[in-house]
Amino acid sequence: MKIVLLTRNPKLFSHQRLMETAIARGHEIVPVDYLRCYMNITSRKPELRYLGEKLTGFDAVIPRIAASHTFYGLAVLRQFEMMGVYPLNESVAIGRSRDKLRSLQILSREGVGMPVTAFAKDTSRTHDVLEIVGGAPVVIKLLEGTQGIGVVLAETEKSARSVIDAFNGVDVAILVQEFIKESEGRDIRAFVVGRRVVATMERSGAKGDFRSNLHRGGSSVKVQLSQLERSTALKAARAMGLNVAGVDLLRSKRGPVVMEVNSTPGLEGIEKTTSVDVAKSIIEFMEKNAKPGKTRTRGKG
Repeated sequence: MKIVLLTRNPKLFSHQRLMETAIARGHEIVPVDYLRCYMNITSRKPELRYLGEKLTGFDAVIPRIAASHTFYGLAVLRQFEMMGVYPLNESVAIGRSRDKLRSLQILSREGVGMPVTAFAKDTSRTHDVLEIVGGAPVVIKLLEGTQGIGVVLAETEKSARSVIDAFNGVDVAILVQEFIKESEGRDIRAFVVGRRVVATMERSGAKGDFRSNLHRGGSSVKVQLSQLERSTALKAARAMGLNVAGVDLLRSKRGPVVMEVNSTPGLEGIEKTTSVDVAKSIIEFMEKNAKPGKTRTRGKG
């Protein structure tokens, strides 16, 4: 296969692993900075150009689009889809997962376990919002936050009101979620490829931090999932329409609850923690499924 890797930084661990694995398996893979692409969107003959050259002859595309560049990155990915190039994750699915509110609504519709979550614009109803999620302590999240940034734990109703009022004062959209106390600052990252959970790790937050992101000083260990946790991760990825996903779970008293479904999960933490060759699973999936024009969600919103 001839594969295009959409990335702004091909030197990142995840991208290096994908490229070296693809090459080792006999494929050609070309890293392309999606922000430097430009396109002809003429209906009869869509095309993409990069550094003055047409991007043609590709069989598959691996999108590794940063959250801060979702809009333009997805425009480039959609253009590849229009050209009949097989996407590892489709533009519609990535768009769903990047919209925190929409993704939670989809998960709820599909019956996936989640923390109780509230969303409101009117700060005069803050008491009602807190009541919906069971009262303080609560977790307050920016809709645009990533890697634990923009996530606040409010331990009392007074502090929750202050945080909510502050965010609304600068016209920032937020979610309010119940705090799963029994998770004790730990979560599980289940790495899904196709219809399989190929690797799992439990992440713990840095001392004094309820967030478990490795980017913020957390640690991780290999962990075994229960059958229910495994099926929940697969159901969440499928609900988003993602072939490859990092599903973040918490162990609650009522069973596993999904915090987030990541459409561009990193490989470094999961591979180093579990010693599983996740990159190989991804390339093998593409070998089995990459066919011209095979874009399942094409035409859907």
